[in-house]
Amino acid sequence: MRHSTLVDALARSLLEGEATNGLILSRCWRTLGRRWNWVRPLARRYQEKFGAGTRPRHREVVLFLRNDAGFERAWSKHSAELVIADPLKLSQKMQPARDTWDVPPIESTADLARWLGLDPGELRWFADLKGLGYKHLTEALRHYHYRVLVKRSGSIRLIEAPKSRLKDLQLQILRWVLEKIPAHPAVHGFVTGRSIRSFVGPHVGRRVVLRMDVQEFFPTIGGVRIQNVFRTLGYPEAVADLLGGICSNATPREVWNDIGPRVPTEAVGAARALYSRPHLPQGAPTSPALANFCFYRLDCRLSALAKSAGAAYTRYADDLAFSGDEEFEKRAERFRTHVAAVLLEEGFRVQHRKTRVMKPGVRQHLAGLVVNEKANVARRDFDRLKALLTNCVRHGAESQNRERRPHFREHLEGRLGFVEMVNPEKGRRLRAIFERISWTE
Repeated sequence: MRHSTLVDALARSLLEGEATNGLILSRCWRTLGRRWNWVRPLARRYQEKFGAGTRPRHREVVLFLRNDAGFERAWSKHSAELVIADPLKLSQKMQPARDTWDVPPIESTADLARWLGLDPGELRWFADLKGLGYKHLTEALRHYHYRVLVKRSGSIRLIEAPKSRLKDLQLQILRWVLEKIPAHPAVHGFVTGRSIRSFVGPHVGRRVVLRMDVQEFFPTIGGVRIQNVFRTLGYPEAVADLLGGICSNATPREVWNDIGPRVPTEAVGAARALYSRPHLPQGAPTSPALANFCFYRLDCRLSALAKSAGAAYTRYADDLAFSGDEEFEKRAERFRTHVAAVLLEEGFRVQHRKTRVMKPGVRQHLAGLVVNEKANVARRDFDRLKALLTNCVRHGAESQNRERRPHFREHLEGRLGFVEMVNPEKGRRLRAIFERISWTE
């Protein structure tokens, strides 16, 4: 038997077993058809290297075996006797990191295609692991619609909206897989039962509030990280890679051609380079849940860091909030440096121009809400919305739709609903004005 054949077979056997219950050992023995003594210490070394983290990729296990001195000694001594008992049974099985995660079992690419209602060719097309969509010049062959937003600061945000069929696949993955995984307690964005109010709640009435922002939150999360999420959920490597491909995207270079002259060339070049790699698309229904999962380790580290400093920590998407009393006020400036360092270690960066240390005597605000004494809508925002609604009553709604929004009524309903959620009394006052608006069909 060839050395590479044995390495491949043992790698599959090691990936099949669970590091906590001895299945690794029994699987390897079953593969080899004999209870070789050298397998037990090999399985123990495998558990020590990979048992605590995400299930490794097949190529990582192959590299481990090739570099393992004990395995090489066994090969040198017993190569003539070593055989693979039943190579047809070497297939990976589900191996979830938590038994409580009630995700659907999908153990092969054929199973995944059936679960999504696709044939194998369609599955490969939507996952696009070869990056063909990045190379297509025609809109019809792309899976996403693109919209480039240029902020007042000159920074760029790209909205990547999946087309209907891909969006249906992503919604299925979101509903039956990603929503089965609980979010970190500190996370309040895109989590059922939590909201902006629960995000700011722990920081209301605190002496000092620290607000920080993660730079390029969604596009920083790359394709490998997304695939690792699905491998952590227990899916075999081939299945996890395809699921990750369906939920990620590499933006074609041509999207940036018509961005306009007012954006610096360097900013366009940086955006093109960032979005050209597979990443979480802002606009896909799966992206918020995947971002929360990818950020889980950071949430654990930041929660522990805040606790050691006597502070509270919450996160809403890319907004990080910390707050505390007199002791935290003394160390807030140094603390923000520690947070930035932790983020950098995990592959993220802080947008420093948005960092604010808000001490007593200034307006402490998070996610558009003032939190000095109680969570409330900023007075300026309330007054602007009230004036807009009043002008809609006096002059007609269409005259106030200066940005030519196609669904202006729904836009106003959304802004009104936000006020009603935060401050029901102010919301009722605005609702009374809204009800007087005459809408023309």
